[in-house]
Amino acid sequence: MMRKLYGFLRRILGDALGHFSTDDGWALASHVALSGIMALFPFLIFATALASFLGASAFTETAVHVVFDTWPEVIANPIKQEVSNVLNVQRGGLLTISVIAAAYFASNGIEALRVALNRAYRVVDTRSIIYCRLQSLGYVIIATIGIMAISFLLVLAPLAMRIASKWYPEIYLLSGTISFWRYCIASAVLIIGLLVVHLWLPAGHRRFVDILPGILLTLIAWTIGATIFASYLETFASYISTYAGLASIMAAIVFLYIIAAIFIIGAEINAAIIIYREGRVARRL
Repeated sequence: MMRKLYGFLRRILGDALGHFSTDDGWALASHVALSGIMALFPFLIFATALASFLGASAFTETAVHVVFDTWPEVIANPIKQEVSNVLNVQRGGLLTISVIAAAYFASNGIEALRVALNRAYRVVDTRSIIYCRLQSLGYVIIATIGIMAISFLLVLAPLAMRIASKWYPEIYLLSGTISFWRYCIASAVLIIGLLVVHLWLPAGHRRFVDILPGILLTLIAWTIGATIFASYLETFASYISTYAGLASIMAAIVFLYIIAAIFIIGAEINAAIIIYREGRVARRL
């Protein structure tokens, strides 16, 4: 039994890591990381403009927490303030050229994920460019609406707790703090986002069970990688002396590069398992 498990893991990891290495996995990780950091500010600018247009006043604070609460604090904290400064700039209206451009550039981050996933799952995307771009823009809008809903709930949460405590005083013991719930929500958003992009972003069809191993690996490796990199920054790195004012952005790019590589390897693991399973079925026929 142990020998079979060892053989299975060796075959899957060999296939996944081998394909990642030979199919420009590291270059794709760099592309995803750079596209992600370039899409981050445009997404938040577009989302804030749309939220302000719809009257969601608490959007900015919630968006910052949802995006950065799953990042190590040593990386996220320097960027949070800059993001807040950008988002608090008043803009003339929703349908301005700058906001429309921000939505387009935000969708570039989704397109980078699509390219990486198509390569990892070893599929050729025959869908039209217009369809893919509209799908990416749709994801940007859906993410904006989702964060708006979360901000609305977080604003109502303290009021609901005060009302409920009049009848059930013990509820405060179960509620925790707003910071705790923000972290839980950010983690939930991350998991849902991984499910969505693995299921529907790349070409082809995959079942939930097909993508689950890679997602679990991604989450575990994300936690380990983020912890190790944060410890490295706090203990050994000299980013501040090397990059001066660019230290925070350089740390963010390296962090996103690590996470992007983990994300792509997760998809490679899924693809290797699918190929292994299909090969066993074919041999039985």
